[in-house]
Amino acid sequence: MTGNETRILVVEDEPTIARAVADRLAAEGFGVEVAGDGPSAVERARAYEPHLIVLDVMLPGFDGLEVCRRVQAERPVPVLMLTARDDETDLIVGLGVGADDYVTKPFSMRELVARIRAVLRRVDRPRVDAVADGPVRMGALEIDQRARRVRRDGREVHLTPTEFDLLACLMRNRGAVLTRAVLLEQVWDWADASGTRVVDSHVKALRRKLGQGLIRTVHGVGYSLEGTS
Repeated sequence: MTGNETRILVVEDEPTIARAVADRLAAEGFGVEVAGDGPSAVERARAYEPHLIVLDVMLPGFDGLEVCRRVQAERPVPVLMLTARDDETDLIVGLGVGADDYVTKPFSMRELVARIRAVLRRVDRPRVDAVADGPVRMGALEIDQRARRVRRDGREVHLTPTEFDLLACLMRNRGAVLTRAVLLEQVWDWADASGTRVVDSHVKALRRKLGQGLIRTVHGVGYSLEGTS
């Protein structure tokens, strides 16, 4: 997916921020459209069919979390959320409704573009077929990487694409402790270790959906997939 082929929808109710982001992305070679509230964001996402949405959390009409829910229900698309609040609950909810990453305001345009390119690279990256012989089971957990499905106790669990990629990475390395930097590189395709909180937030989302005993925290190091609760 090249810049000239990639469409980005910017959803931001502050005109100055929206225009600055749109101008920078256009200068980077992306196609860009802008929406300023929740209802118009859903409408533009449906008509424009963007490859990625840059989505502010606080919007008139209805908020970015509801935008994300409605858009993902119609057509899954990568979402990078913008938030002025560095609140753990907001981040968990945002990730839970299908956001792939987040940037906390104020942010630099360089950081925003880097995050966008990382998400797009990950979407384009071929999936690692580590389970060619079929689903992998570990206790009550079953992961089918070919079908990108997860079951726990025989019941399917809905994971976002990023949550599934993180779980699959931990499964491929089960028993080993992976640092946040390694997870950022392998799952998010980030070349540096900045923004490690996104790893912690996705791990918390996985624990909420799959159980607290699945992923072990090794304090000061990272995470390991070792068992089920």
